[in-house]
Amino acid sequence: MTTLKDKAAIVGIGETEYSRNSGMSNLGLLLQAAKRAVEDSGLSIKDIDGVIPGFMGITAEDLISNFGLADLRYSTTVHMGGASAVASLQTAAMAIATGIAHNVVCLIGWNGYSGMRAGAVGVQMQTMPTMPMMSNLREFEMPFGSFVPAHWFAPLARRHMHEYGTTSRQFGAVAVAMRKHALLNEKAMMKKSITIEEHQNSRMIVDPFRLLDCCLESDGAAAVVVTAAERAKDMRHRPVYIMGIAEGHPDSPDQIPNRPVFTEVGAKKAAPHAFAMAGVTPKDIDVAMIYDCFTWVVICQLEDLGFCKKGEGGPFVEGGRIELGGELPVNTHGGLLSQAHILGMNHVVEAVRQLRGDGGAAQVKNAEIALVSGFGDLGDGSVVILRR
Repeated sequence: MTTLKDKAAIVGIGETEYSRNSGMSNLGLLLQAAKRAVEDSGLSIKDIDGVIPGFMGITAEDLISNFGLADLRYSTTVHMGGASAVASLQTAAMAIATGIAHNVVCLIGWNGYSGMRAGAVGVQMQTMPTMPMMSNLREFEMPFGSFVPAHWFAPLARRHMHEYGTTSRQFGAVAVAMRKHALLNEKAMMKKSITIEEHQNSRMIVDPFRLLDCCLESDGAAAVVVTAAERAKDMRHRPVYIMGIAEGHPDSPDQIPNRPVFTEVGAKKAAPHAFAMAGVTPKDIDVAMIYDCFTWVVICQLEDLGFCKKGEGGPFVEGGRIELGGELPVNTHGGLLSQAHILGMNHVVEAVRQLRGDGGAAQVKNAEIALVSGFGDLGDGSVVILRR
């Protein structure tokens, strides 16, 4: 059976500045990130024949007209919220492995603070009409005050605490680790260290999530260029190969209250397929970029990805285990919690940097295999395993 293992590689990465007021349109941010990714790869714009834009209303036609694409042969959009960045790599790899396209740009970005704050409920409802779970949310949850992601996932975190004894201080260990890593990253928005005590004293947003359990709201974009493994050998930088990749969706994906199990997410289904394709296990992962919209989501995914057993995620993140120098460094760029919320494409960019050996002060020594997870909508999951 044919798989996508080592058929495609990431050869270019690009990011905009991350801020709370970009002064640019969503399209402008995406174009800037894509241009930088193409330049980083050593290719030219005319070499790009595939695009997978973010799901925030940007189309292939926008990119053809404004990016100057000469011969676009493939385009699609992945609607999986924060799981879209990683899932787009799967689609790009399939297009390349089948010869439909040669060089594909995957790009995601938004004015997530200046143009669409999650706290602005009216805007949130108007700007996400295509999200697959919106109809059920509108009918069964929004009338009862459940409007934004913190509302949706807080009950899942509380259930995890009830079933397994997970604590708020363990959530805090995730927040502190992400902030420590962000302080080593000049592109990170957060520049001030935090302690567990400061986490515990931060104001409650939606029980059990405190302010420092919640990711940032950010403006910015990031992009990567994917090409065939054979072509990648001749590119400017060391290629980063896609070893294994998969997506998964939780039971009752469009409504949380109907789920038989509250403490598992889409990564639970995706991870076995990604690891099987890659031919490695969680013990082989040197560095992980785990989607961190909330601290509890990191703990839950570490369990569902197989780094520890269900219910052991809380103790797993304690004692510096997920910090640089620990057993499994997580989000060495600071993640969504402390670098920027760019829907997870910044996680992919950081994994590529780590495997190139370009991680700077946050470089994980001898990093050879990285895992990146995505988490979106009401718990959709995507997983990619990369190697240098």
